[in-house]
Amino acid sequence: MKESSTNNANKTQLEAMCPMLYAMEQLNGRWKILLLWYINLGANRFGKLKQSIPNITTKMLTQQLRELETSGLISRKIFAEMPPRVEYALTAKAETLVPILTELNKWGVKDKKRLVSSLS
Repeated sequence: MKESSTNNANKTQLEAMCPMLYAMEQLNGRWKILLLWYINLGANRFGKLKQSIPNITTKMLTQQLRELETSGLISRKIFAEMPPRVEYALTAKAETLVPILTELNKWGVKDKKRLVSSLS
């Protein structure tokens, strides 16, 4: 979206007015919530994250991790060794999301069970 577009201006204004829209924009993206969840559970290296989410492409994983880092939700630590090693961690800002992610997970488990039982 062009930065000078009316649509972008409306989006920016809505985010400024509504904290929920602002929060949703921070987590916008198919994989971001899942990445935060797995990093919280200990999958803190690129390869481990790729294993945890088999359907994500390397390009998309890289892009989503960069966006999470840019928004201040994860930190990236590079170790000067051969081969190079990078580890990701939740920032203090993202750690405040963990209870919310936990509740979303609980809700998802419960609702999936309800859906399955209604189909039986």
